[in-house]
Amino acid sequence: MPVKRFKIFITLITIAAVITALVVWLSREKPVAVIVKAVDVGVVQETVTNTRAGTIEACRRAGISPSIGGQISSLPVKEGELVKKGQVLMELWNENFMAQYELAKSEVKAATAMAKQTCVRAEVAKRESERQDKLKKKNLSSEEAVDRADGEARAQKAACNAARATSEVSKAKLIVIQAELDRTRLIAPFSGVVAEVNGEVGEFVTPSPVGIPTPPAVDLMDISCLYVSAPIDEVDAPRIRVNMKVNISLDAFPGEVFSGTVKRIAPYVLEVEKQARTVDVEVDFICQQDCMNMLPGYSADIEVILDEKGNVSRIPTEAILEGNKVLVLTAGNLLEQREIKTGLSNWVWTQITEGLSEGDEVVVSIEREGVEDGVPAKRDTNAR
Repeated sequence: MPVKRFKIFITLITIAAVITALVVWLSREKPVAVIVKAVDVGVVQETVTNTRAGTIEACRRAGISPSIGGQISSLPVKEGELVKKGQVLMELWNENFMAQYELAKSEVKAATAMAKQTCVRAEVAKRESERQDKLKKKNLSSEEAVDRADGEARAQKAACNAARATSEVSKAKLIVIQAELDRTRLIAPFSGVVAEVNGEVGEFVTPSPVGIPTPPAVDLMDISCLYVSAPIDEVDAPRIRVNMKVNISLDAFPGEVFSGTVKRIAPYVLEVEKQARTVDVEVDFICQQDCMNMLPGYSADIEVILDEKGNVSRIPTEAILEGNKVLVLTAGNLLEQREIKTGLSNWVWTQITEGLSEGDEVVVSIEREGVEDGVPAKRDTNAR
């Protein structure tokens, strides 16, 4: 073969080899980008959570209304106002009771004065009877005078007792009228915030008919003490005990977790149409100062801590596949499926008892396309 043809042949072979290598390189399987987390050591909690959003509630809340009907004559408070225990919140027209009250006060004064006058006379008559008795012993007074003085003393004593009884009756009458007068006023049973006022000056209010609830005249809440009420599925409820620790989170405070304890478990199951049967669990904040910026009505979620272990191997719960399996990014940048055994678990962390070692990197972006056993992979450096 001539040298020129040989060189051409070698050149063609070389070009073919380069093209073949290029085609192989271009057609090779590209590594999938994955987010990984290394197995570490820390605390893992076993928890149960509420099935629907819970609610921040005030420890004390009262919807109060007058016990009698009448026309509103005074509304000294407004919605959102802080009030103290014993403060008047609403007053109905009560001039008739006020007049009766003033009359009764006058009658008490008159009856008291009359009783005092009568009893003074009784004391004078008693002393006169004792004096006549002493004179009789010295034969200086007659039997008739002694009897007359003794009878007068007993009569005045009886009059004194009657006057005192009349005075007590007048005082009791004053108390009755005072009670009637008090029924025309709404008094704050505790210090708190006026959440709602239903009514205006001049309007008429009436008590709720039996069995027919109506909006309260004043809704009063003590927001210095708050707690969370949340529904727990009936399956999880038997595992919960009073004083168990709880993690509390609120949509209004994203990223913050508050500490609490279970204070009450409802002794019955709620059955709501088209919803799972649940048990209401009430949770106190461990530090009530955490509630300073919270308002009753905020939605809240709770995690009741059933068990807790520290210094254990753990991975993010989101990395676990069905059948207790995970995908591990190997040193050769391949995804390898491994079967694991787990211990305690919650929505965030799962304890690993077998199948992984500290430092192994597990894939947490398992929902990405192409993430499966045996495929080439690389770390997603753009992921946080």
